[in-house]
Amino acid sequence: MTSQNLLVELFVEELPPKALKRLGDAFAGVLFEQLKAQGLTAAYSQLTSFASPRRLAAHITEVAGQAADRALSQKLMPVSVGLDAAGQATPALLKKLQALGADASAVPGLKRAMDGKAEALFYDSSVRGAVLADGLQKALAESIARLPIPKVMSYQLESGCELPGWTSVSFVRPAHSLVALHGSEVLLSVSALGLNAGNSTQGHRFEAAVSPVVLKDADSYAETLRTEGAVIASFDERKAEIARQLAAAAQRVGGGVRPIDDEALLDEVTALVERPNVLVCEFEKQFLEVPQECLILTMKANQKYFPLLDAAGKLTHQFLVVSNIRPDDASAVIGGNERVVRPRLADAKFFFDQDRKKTLESRVAGLDKVVYHNKLGTQGERVQRVRAIARAVAGQLGDASLVAQADQAAQLAKTDLVTDMVGEFPELQGIMGRYYALNDGLAQDVADAIEDHYKPRFAGDDLPRNRVGVVVALADKLETLVGMFGIGNLPTGDKDPFALRRHALGVVRMLVERDLPLDLGALVSSAAPAFGALITDPSQALLDFIYDRLAGSLREQGYSAQEVDAVLALRPQRLGDVARRLAAVRAFAALPEAPALAAANKRVGNILKKADATVQPGITESLLQEPAEKALADALKTIAPRADAAWAAGQYAENLQALAGLKTPVDAFFEQVMVNAEDPALKANRLGLLATLHAAMNRVADLSRLAA
Repeated sequence: MTSQNLLVELFVEELPPKALKRLGDAFAGVLFEQLKAQGLTAAYSQLTSFASPRRLAAHITEVAGQAADRALSQKLMPVSVGLDAAGQATPALLKKLQALGADASAVPGLKRAMDGKAEALFYDSSVRGAVLADGLQKALAESIARLPIPKVMSYQLESGCELPGWTSVSFVRPAHSLVALHGSEVLLSVSALGLNAGNSTQGHRFEAAVSPVVLKDADSYAETLRTEGAVIASFDERKAEIARQLAAAAQRVGGGVRPIDDEALLDEVTALVERPNVLVCEFEKQFLEVPQECLILTMKANQKYFPLLDAAGKLTHQFLVVSNIRPDDASAVIGGNERVVRPRLADAKFFFDQDRKKTLESRVAGLDKVVYHNKLGTQGERVQRVRAIARAVAGQLGDASLVAQADQAAQLAKTDLVTDMVGEFPELQGIMGRYYALNDGLAQDVADAIEDHYKPRFAGDDLPRNRVGVVVALADKLETLVGMFGIGNLPTGDKDPFALRRHALGVVRMLVERDLPLDLGALVSSAAPAFGALITDPSQALLDFIYDRLAGSLREQGYSAQEVDAVLALRPQRLGDVARRLAAVRAFAALPEAPALAAANKRVGNILKKADATVQPGITESLLQEPAEKALADALKTIAPRADAAWAAGQYAENLQALAGLKTPVDAFFEQVMVNAEDPALKANRLGLLATLHAAMNRVADLSRLAA
């Protein structure tokens, strides 16, 4: 059989939209991988995956009808076991050959080769290549077994009650047909999920030209489904078509409007329709009095609509619907969608109007009835802890005004959790708090901080826009981190239900990007007292966790592991300094003296670690005997003040560059001076000299980490 293109399709009931793209890629990817492993594809074979609401399919080019035979060399046993002294086959060898389908006639043809220290016998044979039907059956079974199915359904292959003889199948959704075409040939012996392979599938539920849709060959799949089945089978093509129609519809509306940019929504809608048709709808302008975040969320989350924004990013009263049908007169579809969205928007307006009848301050007491964690109390108790931490942080960053505003924002930050709007749409927490704070006449900075204290919510998110927001965001994240670590509720593997990794990165980003004059260790330690006896002080474990997150973030930004390790080994307390330290280390590493100094620094560190007692920096000049130790002491006397001055001025690169002048005296010291002298006084003085050198060299970073 010659090589031809292969098409495999599973036609099923509507698949879960949020998982469709992943299911389609996995189905096709595993199928291709398995056929390749059996030698049924060529080196230049190409895979195309298809995924629509009711089908998963794969098209693979250049698939052989049968894989080429392959040579197989099997080790049998050591020669000493397989052959006797006369060179004749032993019973053990004959038994082994029999198991492989051979007999004594194969003995003369056995090969000898060294296997480790002993010579072994090898049997060469040819393995017949897999036939496509058998190989595809195996590949299809593996592909179905490895699908990342969010939730499995069990169903019967026949309708009716489950009785003896009825078969149940488990799959993501009930499957109705299987297509397996090699060129134009149907691979009739292939089956899956109780279905035998054929060459027909179904098109669009309402708009297909024929039913069933018969496929003449593998290559006509996409085009036949498009023309006869009214289905765009490719997920990517369908997505691109929807994006094109959305842009065209917005252009028709005019006025510079654009559909909201939401990749996740676009993917979900692509997974819901087979024949997209974008229509323009609208709602009453009175609903625009409601905060646009509420309207946008209800249209996106509940209806899968694309709101239209004007050039300034403001919501308009028009929106786009991606319909799955293309009637000649779309007015009924448009009218139906407008009727459906109206009650949703009316609910949002009602919640907004009702919520504004009570101030945020009047809702504070309601937080005492909301459980935060069974070991850490209510949201009300949590708010008191956040307030205490916020006051402490604000006191270090500003004056009494900042302390007062941060305290007020911290007190009110969670109150929107007990509003009707956030009860209906939890995603709006913080956002609604800001609107209600402005409605209550609170200061703009306080209102902004109420929204921003959740930031950054995800990687790449904005930081809080003002100092009040930064203070409350730090306090909120520290309260979560200290509390959860304090009760032993730590992330494990990929499980992090309280998003502690994200909170730690949020703390890091604010300290680094805003260059805040706060010491990380003091910040963490100062948060623990707010919990009283509820927790065990987790400061050390939490600091390790935060530095780990910082290290990972820095490596993602392009710094080498050596550079990051060198800087973070010293546990710098001002995280805003870390980038400058890293830049200094990178500049130092480029100096010709750097490798030798890093190696010497590592050697010094090892010597000091092995000393009988902790060695304090210090030099007694009268005990300096060797010229090399005197030269090193003199060099330190000259270079250390320059390096210290650069350090004090925050000029980290200059600090490390000044140390480059120590290379020659350091090299001479290790070549000519015996540190562990017999005279205890000489030994102690030389260790003190090395400790002085070590302290001078490792203020910016632990240079020993740069040693190869």
